[in-house]
Amino acid sequence: MIKNKTIFITGGAGFIANNLIKRLVDNNQIIIFDNFHRDTFSNSEIANNRSIKVIKGDVLDFNHVKESMEGSDIVIHAAGIAGIDTVIRNPVLTGRVNVIGTANVLEAALANKVKDRFIDFSTSEVFGPMAFRSSETDSTVAGSAGEARWTYAVSKLAGEHLAHAYFKEFKLPTVTVRPFNIYGPGQTGEGAIQIFIKKALNNDPISIDGDGNQIRAWCYVDDFVDCIIECLENPLAIGESFNIGNARAVITILGLAHTVCRVLNSSSEIIHEPPLSADIAIRIPSVEKMNELLGVKAQIDLEEGIIKTSEWIKNNLLDK
Repeated sequence: MIKNKTIFITGGAGFIANNLIKRLVDNNQIIIFDNFHRDTFSNSEIANNRSIKVIKGDVLDFNHVKESMEGSDIVIHAAGIAGIDTVIRNPVLTGRVNVIGTANVLEAALANKVKDRFIDFSTSEVFGPMAFRSSETDSTVAGSAGEARWTYAVSKLAGEHLAHAYFKEFKLPTVTVRPFNIYGPGQTGEGAIQIFIKKALNNDPISIDGDGNQIRAWCYVDDFVDCIIECLENPLAIGESFNIGNARAVITILGLAHTVCRVLNSSSEIIHEPPLSADIAIRIPSVEKMNELLGVKAQIDLEEGIIKTSEWIKNNLLDK
């Protein structure tokens, strides 16, 4: 168990970080560093916790990152531009935040002599448009230059390479993680499951891109956090990359929409919109390394996760 540590979390107001903080806050001091573009934290049950220090800042400001991180034992770099709509609208900002921001946080960690762990959040999109049981050692692929979607994947992959370089050259204890479609209570923004659930609860039409035959593997946030905790505690994780996901919870986007409607007894109509210019046909991880090296396996199946997520949405989002 991680105790008596100072943990610096970029993007700490976000959905995934918020769930991670809930697991760490009782025994540690937490520093949230975030611009609060997306904010799950402020209305959460831990918002007024005395063990949490909140700093509003931008990872593009190196000096502010470095000063704010001072005295930290652990750094979790969860900040980044995400969401396909946001990436397409702001490809320049996407590249700057995901590359320069990551470089700033790594350099600040080195300057502050972070000893315990540096966790870098990458993405499953580094595997390109066809990721079927992709393992950590498989080739990473990006689409054509100029297609905004791939700005995100390339920038995150650059961050991974930097993290590994800091480990190899400076012995910074880095771990990179590749989340595969994380969802659950507290999610905001562009996540498909929370959008579908919110629509289904209101019996509103659910829109999907194209024919809906894109295949995804969905991982409930508690399972993801279990793996991050293990990455923080297990010395075997240092210098490694990990796919984090649930390879059993595999379904098409159209199938997901139908499942959400069935589980929630919704009468929502499913509407097909024009396909995205660049989409990912299949995204299913190999999680053998996560299972074997870290001893972590996903526990929450898709229908249980939908129910848990819908309860949170009913209580927090439907009237907003």
